[in-house]
This record gives sequence, structure tokens and C-alpha cells, in this order.
Amino acid sequence: MAEAGLGSRATAGRRSSELFAEACRVIPGGVDSPVRAFGSVGGSPYFVARAEGAFVEDVDGRRLLDYVQSWGASILGHAHPAVLDAIAAAAARGTTYGAPTEGEVRLAEVITEAVPGCDQVRFVSSGTEAAMSVIRLARAATGRDRVVKFAGCYHGHSDALLAGGGSGVATLGLPDSAGVPASAVSATIVAPYNEVPEIDESVACVIVEPVAANMGLVAPVEGYLEGLRAACDHAGALLIFDEVITGFRVGRAGATGVLGVQPDLWCFGKVIGGGLPLAALGGRRDLMSQLAPIGPVYQAGTLSGNPVATAAGLAVLELLPEEAYAQLAESVGRLAEGLAQAIGQSGLPVEVPVFGTLVSVFFSDEPVRDYQGAARAARSGLYAPFFRAMLARGVALAPSPYEIAFVSLAHSREDIDRTVEAAADAALEVASGVGA
Repeated sequence: MAEAGLGSRATAGRRSSELFAEACRVIPGGVDSPVRAFGSVGGSPYFVARAEGAFVEDVDGRRLLDYVQSWGASILGHAHPAVLDAIAAAAARGTTYGAPTEGEVRLAEVITEAVPGCDQVRFVSSGTEAAMSVIRLARAATGRDRVVKFAGCYHGHSDALLAGGGSGVATLGLPDSAGVPASAVSATIVAPYNEVPEIDESVACVIVEPVAANMGLVAPVEGYLEGLRAACDHAGALLIFDEVITGFRVGRAGATGVLGVQPDLWCFGKVIGGGLPLAALGGRRDLMSQLAPIGPVYQAGTLSGNPVATAAGLAVLELLPEEAYAQLAESVGRLAEGLAQAIGQSGLPVEVPVFGTLVSVFFSDEPVRDYQGAARAARSGLYAPFFRAMLARGVALAPSPYEIAFVSLAHSREDIDRTVEAAADAALEVASGVGA
């Protein structure tokens, strides 16, 4: 689809462009995570100098209303004073010990008290590490090898789960990754999201995003998660919820609390680390007890349970009572309604799905139910010029049509209304360019 008049719109200022050129000499692709390179939206990335609340400021001094929010980790907004105080106090005592701390005990207590059925957690440093470890645990617990995942769901970049991934993998147009041997994914079965596959006695586990948020936002259809639970129970397989995004984001008890379906194991990340590298795997006590040092499943990490990260996570979770989620959902609803109307008035096809505190934009004329629908919307070619037009108006969206928008508690009604106003203008600009 043509993008007349929009191809030359700069996405980065002079200093950001200089830094990107320097970065490309010493960092592969100039970035440390592929989507950040702006490959699917065109132009080069802005480099952030600082952030506060709902805004980031780039090295060129441009202040942007931010809906990336560190890919959902910053639920309170950037640089919340209570979180900064907790980090400073913890860092003053030492940044890492390689020994147990009270902070990790307290954070584990908060998580297990909030999430029904999650008796214990083991802290790690990333969502990838959590997913990799939970799969190993599930295989050991069942004595089986096969893993079922769903097309468009992303569970990190470990070899066994880089099949049919969403998010960055989808953005780059890669079905998996070079360097992953066929043997690594030979026991991985990829099924369509929102369909309950056949589960037999060779399957160790089914891993799923209970609310898919790595192919844009795709909510589970009625009966889907219940069907997965029943199928796993019938086959003796374990059900794993990857709540790296939804955990403590859609509610205090995550998707489990909202949807009422309880898995056997979980992955958590993002919000629980307060913006620092921290994630966790968790689950029933009988399963978690199979982890070393009390069980045969080995897992370890030098920085696991880092005292600065656990302090940040505790500070965030202390500021997330149920009322905070109601406030967040109200902001998301206002944004979604406004975007749907603003973009729709331009004549562009648009769907703006909402699930509680989550929202995304699909340039599609029909609801998106699975990865095929998300990919079809991405192929419209409309997201990239819309992204650039919004950025030119001071609004930073995710640089990929397969990501969602993250609203924080720092986003005010005025911020939401400004975003909708910008979207109306941006959509008209895109529609005009398409028709040119």
C-alpha cells in the first residue's frame, strides 16, 4: 500500500541519528533488542535520555507521550518517586551479594498471596529465563518431552520456544531463528491461538499467554482457557500461563484472577521487577519442590533475586491496590473509545481491542482472533505511517504492529485526550497519503 508523502518523515533527531550510527558499529543492528531498531516502521530510533511519569525525553530534547512504558514494566509511570527511593536505599546497602536477602522473601510472599494456586516462586532475571526454566520443570515433573504452544504467543528466545513466536519474531518476519537446530523444536507443537488442540499422553505441558499480547491484543474466546485446562487434566499434562505481561498488569491476581482459570505453573515478569531486570516462575508447591536444591531440576543464576530489583518490585506492588486497576481500566477505556472513533472517522479500517487494562490498534476491518488475523492487519501497511505520524505529533507508540500500547497510572485524562486528538490528525494524514 502506498505511503505517499510520509516516507521522508524523520523518526529521530540529529543526536539520536548520530548515536544510532555509532551504535551500529559496536552493537549488532545498533540495538540490544531487535524491535527497537524501527525496522518495521521505518526511520531510525530515538535514543532516550530520561523519563518521568507518562513521558520520555530523547537526546535531542524532544518530549514524547510514551505508550511503550518499557514494554509494560512501568505500570506506575517512569521514575516514580517511591520506586526511586526504594532503589536508592537498596543500592546504598550493596547492589548484589550472591546470597539470600529478606527482600526476595517479602516479594515472594506478596506474589503468592495475590495469585490463587501459586504457592511458591523462584526469581530469575528475565521472562525468557522464566519460560525456559518452567518448561524444564514441567518436563521433569511429567517425564514427558512434548510442549504445546500457540502461534503468535511469545515466550522468550530460548531455542525450544522459538517456533511460531509473536512480537519481535513476527515483526522481523522470521518463523523461528537461525541457529536453532531442528532437534531443539522437534518436540514443540504449534497450534492456532483460541483453538483447543488435541492433547495426548506424550505432552508434558501447554504454555499459553492467557491474554495474548505479543501479536497485538487478542483476548481468549469464551471457553478457550477452560478447554485447555480440561484437556490438560484429561491427558495428565501441565498448564502454564505466561503472565510476564498480564501478571499484576490486568489485576492484582493477573489473568488468573480476572478469568477464573487456574494453571499449574506461571511465568511472571515486567511489573514485578519495578522496571529492573526481574522475573519469576511459580506454581504449586509439589511442582516447585522439584527445583534444586531440594529436587532434581537444576536452575541457577548469579543475579537471581537481586536486592535492588526486589526492592523496586516491592515498592511497585505496594502501590497497586485494586482501586489502581479500576483507574487504569478507565483510562484504557477512554483511550480505546477515542482511538476507534478518531481513526475510524478518517476512513481507515480499524479495530481497537480492549481487555481490562490492555489495548492495541489493528488496522483491520474485522476483529482479530488469532495470529493469522494479526498478520493480515500488519500486512495492510498502515501501522508504519500511522506510527510515524503519531511520533511527529509527540506520541510514542510501540515500533511494531504486533505490540500493544501500555497505559500507566501516570497518564492523565489530558494525556489521553491529547493522544486521541493526535490520532485523528495522524489518521487523516495516513488516509490522505494512501489515496495519493
